[in-house]
Amino acid sequence: MDFVIAPSSLPSFLNRDNIPSSAGIFALTRFSTVTFSYDHRCPRGCRSRRIPGCSRIKCSRRRDMDSSKSATSPEILKPKIVTGPGGYVLEDVPHLSDYIPDLICHPNPLQDHPAYSVVKQYFVHVDDTVPQKVVVHKDSPRGIHFRRAGARQRVYFDSDEVHACIVTCGGLCPGLNTVIREIVCGLYHMYGVKKVEGIDGGYRGFYAKNTVHLDPKVVNDIHKRGGTILGTSRGGHDTSKIVDSIQDRGINQVYIIGGDGTQRGASVIFEEIRRRGLKVSVAGIPKTIDNDIPVIDKSFGFDTAVEEAQRAINAAHVEAESIDNGIGLVKLMGRYSGFIAMYATLASRDVDCCLIPESPFYLEGPGGLFEYIESRLKENGHMVIVIAEGAGQELLSESMQSIAQKDASGNKLLKDVGLWISQRIKDYFSKQRKMPINLKYIDPTYMIRAIPSNASDNVYCTLLAQSAVHGAMAGYTGFTSGLVNGRQTYIPFNRIIEKQNKVVITDRMWARLLSSTNQPSFWNPKVSIEDKGNEEEATELLDNGICGEESHGFN
Repeated sequence: MDFVIAPSSLPSFLNRDNIPSSAGIFALTRFSTVTFSYDHRCPRGCRSRRIPGCSRIKCSRRRDMDSSKSATSPEILKPKIVTGPGGYVLEDVPHLSDYIPDLICHPNPLQDHPAYSVVKQYFVHVDDTVPQKVVVHKDSPRGIHFRRAGARQRVYFDSDEVHACIVTCGGLCPGLNTVIREIVCGLYHMYGVKKVEGIDGGYRGFYAKNTVHLDPKVVNDIHKRGGTILGTSRGGHDTSKIVDSIQDRGINQVYIIGGDGTQRGASVIFEEIRRRGLKVSVAGIPKTIDNDIPVIDKSFGFDTAVEEAQRAINAAHVEAESIDNGIGLVKLMGRYSGFIAMYATLASRDVDCCLIPESPFYLEGPGGLFEYIESRLKENGHMVIVIAEGAGQELLSESMQSIAQKDASGNKLLKDVGLWISQRIKDYFSKQRKMPINLKYIDPTYMIRAIPSNASDNVYCTLLAQSAVHGAMAGYTGFTSGLVNGRQTYIPFNRIIEKQNKVVITDRMWARLLSSTNQPSFWNPKVSIEDKGNEEEATELLDNGICGEESHGFN
């Protein structure tokens, strides 16, 4: 049955339209009285007070809600932490009512929508949260949770007043157009929002270019194309100019699609908006083809990238096995994280060696890469190597004495490890071993980035986009929409940008790869000693549920 608010059963001070989200108290027709575990901040802006019947859960972040102070305070917003019995911790996301008092809320128009009226319990329960870690011991604390994404019974924007914008930043990735389409269609069809604009050319488009009008007709079939119809760029982040543009244009919902650098920029934009006291929701959708954003199970476009990488690996295998001592070398994306290379290798089963940034290797000497290549060629007559773009950069830098440079986003510019290692392999076998080889090098990077997303990613993009829309309409802000343990959640920006997600080479998934390729670990004694010193850090990552095999949806 549908949950309907029963105003008559609400406490007298809540029996009106401007119920703060932090009150967390609704009476539902299915129950006689329901109280939820959040302290109430009274509409006048005073500190929270206890409501009779509340549980013991308390918010650890308490601050004065004086509107003039919040509008001028330059400090970074502290994490919003809620604790409860049994070691329960909710890392909550900000809400507009945290810094804007007396917000008016409205019934969610979805309650009258014919497509959703038949759905039982469509509105997300105010107490629904999702655990970050699902594998626990019987005596383990309940651990960290995130707020579950989805439609709320009350929204803090009237559909006619919404002026939304969408921006895409950073490199291309399969699924960008699908996310754009579903944000537009979600706002239009679910909430009746008619005013949606696209920001042309990334962050600098806020102040350097005109906007692009978006409606369902404009975005109808863009999911069939690769790239982004809005254009993208790196850099160009001028916080003051961006927020000035948002304020001048009357925009009150900002949807930002991009990787960790883009989400870091979104966090700064949110802080400036909060400082100015603007009623603007800032929602992020994580985009990284490398799958290097922490906390979430995976990023959109990753499945498509792994699937498309098979074509390059298959071509390399055909080339290699068709000639004596053939070597097929494929370079895949993975600046700091080798997830694409690892999963493409596991999926292919034709790969003899996979090299990723997280697993150091060396070329010459016993147990080195050259020795392994020679043994595989003598055994099979051919081999296939997959290397991530960020692998072996320390070896390349030593040999080329290169100077570290960065792109407009602040990312380190990498040398082409594929070309470098191809030449090193050729030189070794022709000059030192006097052994003829035939090496074919394939770099499918831009072919993979530019294709449309596959069916799996299209569904995922839809869930991410609609979750972001529901969150913004419900008044949440400063959050990223992401999948955690198979559930859509709202994750605070600080968790998304705190570190990068990397392959843990002491994890079972990497062990599965080693058993599939039969390659050595390539660890020399020095590296092994250093890794023992970092063993505790790797365990911590697993304990936090960030980099374990379960966190990526594969068992």
